Amino acid sequence: MLPSAPLARSAAPPAPVPSDRRAHRAPARRRQRPARPDTFGSAGWPADRASLPPRLRYDASPRRRRAHARRSPLRRIAWIAFAVVAATTVPVVALRWVRPPTTAVMLLARLGGGTPGGTCRQIEHRWVPWRAISAHLPIAIVAAEDQRFPTHRGFDLDSIADALRARGRAVPLRGASTISQQVAKNLFLWSGRSWVRKGLEAYFTVLIETLWPKRRTLEMYANVAQFGSCTFGVGAASWRFFDRPAATLGPRDAALLAAALPNPSRFRVDRPSPYLRRRAAWISDQVRRLGGAAYLSAL
Repeated sequence: MLPSAPLARSAAPPAPVPSDRRAHRAPARRRQRPARPDTFGSAGWPADRASLPPRLRYDASPRRRRAHARRSPLRRIAWIAFAVVAATTVPVVALRWVRPPTTAVMLLARLGGGTPGGTCRQIEHRWVPWRAISAHLPIAIVAAEDQRFPTHRGFDLDSIADALRARGRAVPLRGASTISQQVAKNLFLWSGRSWVRKGLEAYFTVLIETLWPKRRTLEMYANVAQFGSCTFGVGAASWRFFDRPAATLGPRDAALLAAALPNPSRFRVDRPSPYLRRRAAWISDQVRRLGGAAYLSAL
């Protein structure tokens, strides 16, 4: 009897077709960007990031890019502040040894802006070094304008407090600017009472007090201060009003020049008014009380 053939197994039913056709889609391939010439391993570049200099190992991830974007304004502000400080410090340092060819107040007087005397067609100015200035003039200026000049650091706090108290009592204001502040204003700024100018004046005063000796500050003031209409500096004033060099000025001449400093466009040194004579006499008395030229011997 022949063996019977094995029974054929029934075929498995076909797998159901899923309803979501997206399951049959092939996974999307990320598009490869063409190699850039500045990628690692290309000509002229190292093989990996570790071989780069430290400043080029920056991983420009989104998180770091956001942090860098937040720091960028602060860096710009820091660079701007550094540039401003450098641009203002360099001329102050240079003027410690260099004679200024002109000043901001002289330029404004020539242009007719910001000066009480109006436009000056011709500026009279002649620089005189410290050793060629009469010893009577510096002490007269200190006695008239800033008697605490040898001891303060640019700001007379007591005079500022007195001026504020006088303002509260509604009495005429008394000036509290020191010689250092007036040098800063004459060299770099303009005349006026705005808070902006006062802030800049304080900034330049700090630079001057930090970078200059006291003698240089007083020498600069004697050579850039206005003593008359369109007349700046003791060199030009001594020849215009007394027809003599600054080295030969006497105590009375120095007191008259110092008395005209608050308002040189109004006071006439060559034709002193009774008020100017009384002020000059007061300055001479203050010079004697301070001890004369010896008061500035430590400068």
